[in-house]
Amino acid sequence: MREFENILVTGGAGFIGSNFIRYLFKSAGFAGRIINFDKLTYAGNPESLEDVREEFGLRYVFEQGDICDSARVTETLVNHQVDAIVHFAAESHVDRSILGPSEFIQTNIMGTFTLLEAARSFWRQRQDVLFHHVSTDEVYGSLGATGFFVETTAYDPRSPYSASKAASDHLVSAYFHTYHLPVTKSNCSNNYGPFHFPEKLIPLMIQKIQRKEPLPVYGDGSNVRDWLYVVDHAEAIWAIITTGRLGETYNVGGENEWRNLKLVEVLCDTVAEATHRPKEETRRLITFVKDRPGHDQRYAIDCSKIKSELGWKPRTSFEEGLKKTVAWYLDNSIWTERVTSGTYRTWIEKNYHGR
Repeated sequence: MREFENILVTGGAGFIGSNFIRYLFKSAGFAGRIINFDKLTYAGNPESLEDVREEFGLRYVFEQGDICDSARVTETLVNHQVDAIVHFAAESHVDRSILGPSEFIQTNIMGTFTLLEAARSFWRQRQDVLFHHVSTDEVYGSLGATGFFVETTAYDPRSPYSASKAASDHLVSAYFHTYHLPVTKSNCSNNYGPFHFPEKLIPLMIQKIQRKEPLPVYGDGSNVRDWLYVVDHAEAIWAIITTGRLGETYNVGGENEWRNLKLVEVLCDTVAEATHRPKEETRRLITFVKDRPGHDQRYAIDCSKIKSELGWKPRTSFEEGLKKTVAWYLDNSIWTERVTSGTYRTWIEKNYHGR
């Protein structure tokens, strides 16, 4: 089992990154130090880790920086003597990538390249270190009504976002084979849970149901996604980092497929139940809108490899996870309002400027 003292988490102020950091400190028993390296774009919110900062003190360090800034990345690796990098930082919203792909190319491809080069230079030939790359099932393209993505499925990305993640996946593999940089990779299905920026489907719908606004569903709502509770994902990544085989990719899914329309209907009912509203009232908000370009029909992941090799499996049922998620957003409406308004930027400047 691999052990590390100073883990650099890129994009640690984002949704999955912040949940991963909290999991390491509060559930995994990690005894070292975590350096959260985040640019703090619109989706990065250090407030999500205020409880961790207060509880764990100097064992949690926040460094504001851009993964495309080679000097800043190298400085951080050296100053904190980083021996593991867990790379979450990415532009990730498909719709944004369709409207403006350049940021996705810069951050997801060039940013990953910059991190790999900095790690290779700093670590030299060390083998007691690790670069773990977190990616998406979207690199595999689209499935029909049957079948599953496995680690050997050919890449077939359909959006600028998934194409940029596919390129970064290949870069990480190339650095393993060419330079013998110790790496592992994971490709996950759709995550859901607390601290998710409200542009994504589940938190967006919860917010709109609360406001009694139309719930936009692309096309006829028949597109299928596999949903993974974010804490289960954090546990999977930790298993890969500590016990996964070097150079290997592990697919991580929730084994939990839902058609988009059915998911929104269940979400309507869950919010209605939690807020004591008639289910018919929330379902009437569903509105069908024009499908987005290149909309993949179905994603589904085969988790056999990580289950058989590392003993991981998803623990949280969708019913349980959805109830937890809805309850969290209903209890944290101030957080949602702040991260989607100008007051969030003011809070960042006041509390994190220069840190």
